[in-house]
Amino acid sequence: MKHLPLDPQLFIKNRQRFVAKMLPQAIAIFNANDELPTNGDALYAFKQNSDLYWLTGIQQEDTMLVLFPDNPDPKYREVLVLMRPNELKEKWDGRRLRKAEATAISGIQTIVWLDSLEGLLQPWIHEAVHIYLNSNENNRRHNRVAVRDDRYTQELKAKYPLHQFQRAAVILKTLRAVKTPEEIAVMQVAMDITEKAFRRVAQFIRPGVWEHEIQAEILHEFLRNRSAGEAYGSIIASGDRARTLHYVSNNAQCLDGELILMDFGAEYGGYNADLTRTVPVNGKFSKRQREVYDACLHLHNFCKATLRPGIKVSDYHELVGVEAGKQFVKIGLLQQSDIDHQDPENPAYRKYLYHGISHHLGVDVHDLAPSFLQPLEEGAVLTVEPGIYIEEEQMGIRIENNIWIKASGNVDLMKSIPLTADEVEAAMKH
Repeated sequence: MKHLPLDPQLFIKNRQRFVAKMLPQAIAIFNANDELPTNGDALYAFKQNSDLYWLTGIQQEDTMLVLFPDNPDPKYREVLVLMRPNELKEKWDGRRLRKAEATAISGIQTIVWLDSLEGLLQPWIHEAVHIYLNSNENNRRHNRVAVRDDRYTQELKAKYPLHQFQRAAVILKTLRAVKTPEEIAVMQVAMDITEKAFRRVAQFIRPGVWEHEIQAEILHEFLRNRSAGEAYGSIIASGDRARTLHYVSNNAQCLDGELILMDFGAEYGGYNADLTRTVPVNGKFSKRQREVYDACLHLHNFCKATLRPGIKVSDYHELVGVEAGKQFVKIGLLQQSDIDHQDPENPAYRKYLYHGISHHLGVDVHDLAPSFLQPLEEGAVLTVEPGIYIEEEQMGIRIENNIWIKASGNVDLMKSIPLTADEVEAAMKH
């Protein structure tokens, strides 16, 4: 890991929150992700299972967590399972965690080796009535192959058919959506590193630079500040390419008079930032560019004022859509008659704003959370990212910050990053 040690209380509290939601006489088992092959004898960089990381802070492969709060033996009420260090493997792949090191990260006192787990786990399961198993219940999931959680579920159901199996995700969707102060502290570091990267590229951008050069500057700033790297593939989209929401080619030259949309964020300590800024390549907005930018900024600020505990995200999106229609009439994209006669199922504003405005953020960029039809809870962190995309003007503008939802007033975790057109221009002055 590149990041500085985190407070283990973050993970201790997360486990306590999960255990408090478990049924009596229940055991919960969590697995690490698979190591996945690329080509030849190569593997993709390992990415830990988000739920296991959220509960333990352990980023090592072949890790498991067992939670059994009613275990008759108190020593085994929470157990971290690690691969046994192997001298030959460590010569090739590097040092693996020792027990004391894993305890320092996770706060878990009982550590057992993976090769000794089977003889311990069977008696524990025999003492339990319910077995919580994990699965990826992110609504955007699109897996074509069975992952370790899928295989493990089938294995245990075959071995213990009379037990009552429960979905850990039902609990995790609610818990992971609400961030503790310890989680916010780590996320704020990711935000601050992201700000440093923005200020760096604001000074770097000028007509003639290439999109991939800007991405390289961002990644340099991430790594030099102990970030694990990009939270997701950075979008560096100049000119008309900004209308492609997930543009990641980043291989075009940035031309004088164009805007460039940059959507990027740092990962730090397993948590993510998600920023978007749209800036003029030459450092100065044209009159029309500023007009559209200010309309997008108005929507951005409207979103931040509308999000609050108790609102349904679906209702929030509807309110933002109404406001977007008003702004698009104001800047000449729509006529009032377009609004008056629009199809309720396909509102007129969607011609120029065709994506959702917010998503939960945390260990995952699109973080695990309850349905958008449920009221928003205090403590959630959401992106706010309205955009305006105008095909006939070959222009795309999006403005995104990350907001911690509080009853006492929302906290903008990116409040110090230049936001207004004047602030952006000032940041770009060489």
